[in-house]
Amino acid sequence: MGRHRKQPATTVRRSSLIALTGLVPAGLVAVTAASTDATSTATAAVEHDLLPDVDPEAGPQLAASPLADIVEVAHAEARQSPSATPVVKTVALPGDRVAADLPAGPLGIPGIAVAAYQNAEEQLAVENPHCGMSWSLLAGIGRVESTHAFGKADADGNPIKAVYGPVLDGSLSGNNVIYDSDGGVLDGISGYDRAVGPMQFLPETWHRYAADGNGDGVSDPQNLFDAALTAGRYLCDGGLNMRDLSQQSKAILRYNNSMAYVANVMAWSGSYSSGLAPKPQDLPRIH
Repeated sequence: MGRHRKQPATTVRRSSLIALTGLVPAGLVAVTAASTDATSTATAAVEHDLLPDVDPEAGPQLAASPLADIVEVAHAEARQSPSATPVVKTVALPGDRVAADLPAGPLGIPGIAVAAYQNAEEQLAVENPHCGMSWSLLAGIGRVESTHAFGKADADGNPIKAVYGPVLDGSLSGNNVIYDSDGGVLDGISGYDRAVGPMQFLPETWHRYAADGNGDGVSDPQNLFDAALTAGRYLCDGGLNMRDLSQQSKAILRYNNSMAYVANVMAWSGSYSSGLAPKPQDLPRIH
């Protein structure tokens, strides 16, 4: 996401709408308050390739039941009791890892990403049932932020190549200047911050919401399972209910204070739920 802002202070094992014409999908309700909390780059301007050979008009690429069965295997182990105080760090991994071979889900979404989003939905249903988080909403965020780690994550949900946003040093038009908050521990640079991982969190925000989605005792922003659960906690914070479209919009605005961004996330979320590709008019350009 492109306009990074710091948030005010607020309060999961690694194994295998202000409704504006033309900016929101039809039927969405209006909201009147826009959050000033935004954590990552709206254009998802990260340093890696886009998801290859995905035809958004093709619809679901696999019958629901085989994917569901395989995804269940993939994230069954992740539903362990998460560490109460996970270690926040990015795990160093070998460079010869290969992408997970799970079959793709609706609209070509990588199976390992589906596993991570569904795992987060299940964990949040236990720890914060009021929120009503859906895997498809998390998938909408992941699609806009990094195209699900650009479809290149290993069987444990770790991107084959680490995902970073642009350095927030003021050189990129439209982005705030964010000075270093973690000594480069998570984003690998000093002096300034940049968003990290497939869900594009600023280091300071990650430390505040860090979750251990796969129960290995580590909260790694590069890992899809950890990132999905952390994103869910961030969106749910403050007692928001994702079943209410106005509250859902307010939550998404935390990521990027842009109604075009909200429209894109909601459009992709609805498409992953229905298997129908979003229409171009539902995906306004995010400035």
